[in-house]
Parts: sequence; structure tokens; C-alpha cells
Amino acid sequence: MITMSKKIPKILITGATGQVGGKALNYLLLQKDIEVIAAVRTQAKATVFHDKGIATVILDFDDDSTHLGAFEGIDRLFMMTGYTVDMLLQSKVLLDNARRSGIKHVVHLGACGPDDTTVGHWAWHQLVERYIEWGGFSFTHLRPQDFMQNLLSYGNKKAIIDGVINAYVDRASLSWVDVDDLAQVAALALAYPEKHAGKTYRLGYDAKTFDELAALMTAIIGKPFRYEALSPEIFLQAMQDSGAEMTYMGCVYNHWKRHAAGTIPNANETFDNFFEITGKKPTKWADFIQKHQAELDY
Repeated sequence: MITMSKKIPKILITGATGQVGGKALNYLLLQKDIEVIAAVRTQAKATVFHDKGIATVILDFDDDSTHLGAFEGIDRLFMMTGYTVDMLLQSKVLLDNARRSGIKHVVHLGACGPDDTTVGHWAWHQLVERYIEWGGFSFTHLRPQDFMQNLLSYGNKKAIIDGVINAYVDRASLSWVDVDDLAQVAALALAYPEKHAGKTYRLGYDAKTFDELAALMTAIIGKPFRYEALSPEIFLQAMQDSGAEMTYMGCVYNHWKRHAAGTIPNANETFDNFFEITGKKPTKWADFIQKHQAELDY
């Protein structure tokens, strides 16, 4: 009697060299009976994965000639895009090729907001979500709120200097999520699509103003922290001076302005879905500050 071996699902992680993709990949490596593959843009970036025994494929969102080869044999895709307006075309072409390749399940890293959001770049991600659904994929949409890690570094720069926190939202209260928690949800949605297919997970578990965060850091770390609000115009000028892609960054600027003016509805909304998804409690700010005390200290 011949016994047919069960096919092991293959999961491709885009953004594997980044925070969310990299952490999701590490969580998936703890799962049994799946194969995890990291998508990289160049062979040079593949080295760190090869050293850990992790398979890689070359995938460039801007070069569709790389897509079909990267997708060969892939069953599930973790999809995240860059912070430019090009994400719209990149996502469409990538998904078209994913469909041609027979990929079944797509977990998409989107952005904040309810379905009726009027924040520009949040809405772009929702258009990508709709295209995923239109393409006939099984899907899980992830909509994280603001990342707690942004207080460690932002734009490849240390975010807090000598205890001073700067942000562009005046006294607004925001909803926050630990990237580690986001990555856990992404990994579970990829490992168990039968449990998470058709779901849109909004992920934000602790609402705080920057003044409240400064007070909490002062109490936990034992050194003074304070918040100094900056005008969104400073952000806009910095992006222009850096040569950033301004269609996207103009949306970010506008949403900072709206946060500061308090005109984004329910910007500090939190959700109670994390335990149901993971069986664990989400990270709150006190937990995060204690976990990263050495990085926040000065």
C-alpha cells in the first residue's frame, strides 16, 4: 500500500527584513508542518536568512518579472507594501500574479481606520483590501493602530532625545499596538487560515496621549520625560527636504493635522480581540516601557 504524504503549506513573507515581517517570520518558525520562505529584493539581503537555514526567493514589487518565480509553489502570502503612492500599482500587479500562481490565502498589512475612513493613505490600504477580495483570495486584513515601537525610533532616528518626546498631534489621544502583538496575529492568520479567513482585525489595545506616556515613562524609568508638541508643518518641511515621495507623505501630514485638531473620529478607539485571536493578553504601555526600559533610558 502506498501512503501519500501530506503537502506542507508554503508561506511567503514579504517585508521579511523589516520589523513586522521579520517578527512574523520568527513566530511562524515555531509552528509545525509549514514551510516559511523570506522574500528579498537582492541576493545580498538573503545571506542573513541563509545563515539561519531559512529559504529565500527574489521578489521585487517594482519588477513583475520576479513575481511568478517567487510565487512558484506558494500557498499563502504575507503582503506589505512601501510608504509611497506606488503601493497601489505594486499591490495590483503583485496580486494579479499571485492569483495566476495559485496562491490561496493573503494576509495583508494595512492601516488604521474603519471602513468609511477619510484619511488618505488609510483609504489606499482599504482599496488594496477590496482588490484582494475581488481577486477571489481567502484573506485576513490587518489594520494596526499606531506602533508603540515608534517611541523607540522613527524614520531610522531615535525618537526620544534626553527625555524629550516630540510628535505632531498636539494633545490628541491615540490607540497603540506593540509590533510583537501585530506579528503574532499575522503569523496565526498565515498558519491557520481556516480560523482567520474573511476577518478584518483592527489592532490597538492601549490609548494614551504623549503627555500620559511621558508621565508613565517618568514613573517607571525614574528619570524625567516630557512631551513637546511640534507643528505638522515641521514634518512636512522635513519630508520635502529629504526628497520623500510627497503624495504619500502629504497624506501623512494631513492626518497629523487632523489628529492635532481632533477631527479623526475615534482615533483612540481600542479593541478586545487579541485574547480571542492569540489566547494571550495584549501588551499595554506599562508592559512595553518595562520591556524596553534600557532603550528608553538616557
